[in-house]
Amino acid sequence: MQLTDTRGVKVTITTVPGAIVHTHRGQIPHDSLMGLAEGSITTSTRGIDYLVQRPQLDDYVLGMPRQAAVIYPKDAARIVALGDIGSGSRLLEAGVGSGALTCYLLKAAGATGAVTSVERRSDFAEVARENVTRWFGGIPRSWTLMERDLVEVTDGDIPTGSQDTVILDMLAPWDCLDVADRVLRPGGSLVSYVATTTQLSRLVETMRLSQRWTEPRAEESIVRTWHLDGLAVRPDHRMSGHTGFLVAARHMAPGEKPSPRRRRPAPGAYGEDYQGPGADQVEEGEPG
Repeated sequence: MQLTDTRGVKVTITTVPGAIVHTHRGQIPHDSLMGLAEGSITTSTRGIDYLVQRPQLDDYVLGMPRQAAVIYPKDAARIVALGDIGSGSRLLEAGVGSGALTCYLLKAAGATGAVTSVERRSDFAEVARENVTRWFGGIPRSWTLMERDLVEVTDGDIPTGSQDTVILDMLAPWDCLDVADRVLRPGGSLVSYVATTTQLSRLVETMRLSQRWTEPRAEESIVRTWHLDGLAVRPDHRMSGHTGFLVAARHMAPGEKPSPRRRRPAPGAYGEDYQGPGADQVEEGEPG
């Protein structure tokens, strides 16, 4: 249950008979909250009104216990969109972290979908399992959590061509491109979350060299809220800025290669010994 005071401060609790919510603005007995309809107003012992609702997933993610940094809601929303994830989707997530993205993926894929999460660190996997269980009220039947390195996953674990989407959230996603290539169906989506420009560059160039992916798309999401008070309408002073980069591409059919890039690389973008896709377009000293 989520309680929001008149200043917009939110408190999220799990109700327990006989317990009391202690806030800086008074106390609220749990018993007085049980059975209230969402959108009701309750009052603390200091006379402060609180709006009573169930928390949305965005609120839960931002306040959940974490062992690793979480993927923020703005990035999770884009991953769901870039991965074309919907009811019935079959997807593989590698690098489960604290389980924030896992909750979004399970919600998007629905009861008819299947989400397989792979995490090599047992401490991260345990925190993710607890966070997912708390949000869904149990372990979803559509979720499988595997504690191992993605490069160790075999065809017996995840059959070839069985996945619609693969999401990579790890330090070296380029090491797992061969696994993604194997498990994705033709036309399936690959989405990777990376934190630095050096990771971004290496991942994209490795994907291009493999010639198993369409031209990668890279982006970042920046969200800015606005202050609204009568005619005083302006951007808020704080915003949700850069958190990471998203790289997205589609999987080529077996035996097919992407068409050569028609846009010429900028001068100096590649070394003289470069032999990858588009090498015949790189001319030293030529204007970009």
